[in-house]
Amino acid sequence: MPVPRTHGVLYYFFVAYVCVACVYSFIKLLPRSVSSTLLGPSGGVVNTVPASHAWGNDPIYWSPSHSTIYKQSISREHPTSESLFLSKAFEHSMQPSRVIPFYFRATGSGQKGRFLKEDITILTIVTSNRFSVLGKLAQRYQGPISVTVHVSDITISHRNSILDELHNLYESTPGMSTWVDVHLVLDSFDRQFNMWRNVARLFARTDFVMMLDVDFAVCTDFRHRLLRSNAMLDKLREGYAAFVVPAFEFVTAEDGLDESTFPRTKKELSALYNDGKIQVFHRTWESGHNSSDYARYFQAAPGDVYKVLAYQHAYEPYVVFKREGPPWCDERFIGYGGNKASCLYEIYLSGVAFFVLSDDFLIHQSHIYAEDVRKAERRYNRQLYLDFRIEACLRFLHRAIITKELISPRGTNVHEECQKIRGASALGKDVREPKLFFLFRSIPDTSQLVQSLT
Repeated sequence: MPVPRTHGVLYYFFVAYVCVACVYSFIKLLPRSVSSTLLGPSGGVVNTVPASHAWGNDPIYWSPSHSTIYKQSISREHPTSESLFLSKAFEHSMQPSRVIPFYFRATGSGQKGRFLKEDITILTIVTSNRFSVLGKLAQRYQGPISVTVHVSDITISHRNSILDELHNLYESTPGMSTWVDVHLVLDSFDRQFNMWRNVARLFARTDFVMMLDVDFAVCTDFRHRLLRSNAMLDKLREGYAAFVVPAFEFVTAEDGLDESTFPRTKKELSALYNDGKIQVFHRTWESGHNSSDYARYFQAAPGDVYKVLAYQHAYEPYVVFKREGPPWCDERFIGYGGNKASCLYEIYLSGVAFFVLSDDFLIHQSHIYAEDVRKAERRYNRQLYLDFRIEACLRFLHRAIITKELISPRGTNVHEECQKIRGASALGKDVREPKLFFLFRSIPDTSQLVQSLT
């Protein structure tokens, strides 16, 4: 007896369904280390494949700008490969290196998986041994986070093991999928901190950002305090203000292990500080944070915001600033020592003023440091930072002259700070351009630059 046509269609549909179900079940039953190379966080394909496969081959298209001459004769956009574009974006880092933006993309609190433009994204960097701390930061902050995760690709098995851990963290931690954009850097170079910071900043999706080490607990709601203040928000929009959230740590390391026990109000913080249980972060390295003027911080009235008046070149606070406009971190700093300070130094020389939020604070979560590595890398970066300061002063003084901003409020920072460099002390307080040329002549190998300026 012949099978009705409709039954035949149903039969083939059933066979196809069984085949798809079998394939899906087979993949899901594979060991995690294998299946993670095939499935993404939502079941989609992820390119966690051997190193011979190239990420970033998708083209980026550049449309003719409104100022393009004869744009009517241009028939199509100009393509640039994503890998080429990113290699240029991070050209001062060690290469080869693969950058994978939005390995995980947060759903966001707004419509269609977006964040509000005028929000504050925490920029942070993390290695696999600090994944759990990233989860705590996401749960506590409840706001946009752009994180660069470094994945060593020395071996495929090691790389896939780290990606498995990352998938587990992202899928199991409340708040991660809502708030955290994850960008990967795959290479064999450890501790390219400034390059990783630049990746997180480049792909942040809000107008304002905050550079923060992942092992700090966000104890107060500085985010909404800033966003609800028209005065502070206007300063952020202008791009010439950065707001400092003061940093602390427990005197006894064991007290700083459990973030859930940390103080949440300035009153609680003050009590612990007065009892000698909490201190300024890295108290033995006073240059790092003392410019925040902690004596004034504890004396300040509620709601007070005060300007940093005693800036010095090793100052490395945690600041909220405008994402677009201020200088980026210098990627030549590899390892510990000077990396974060160099970021803040150029931001300061560009004319950005620092203001301290006296109601807010961060507390460091204790962990073990690799002191032998830190000591060696700091020795190298100390010399690099000396040369970097001279270079930065030459560039920003040059800019201030050309833009005629040297005698304006925006030129105050570069003028005053660059006088501190050896050989420039004779530059008087009453600034005139001829006196500025003395500064250039005081630094070796700048005679050609002086001639070009005069």
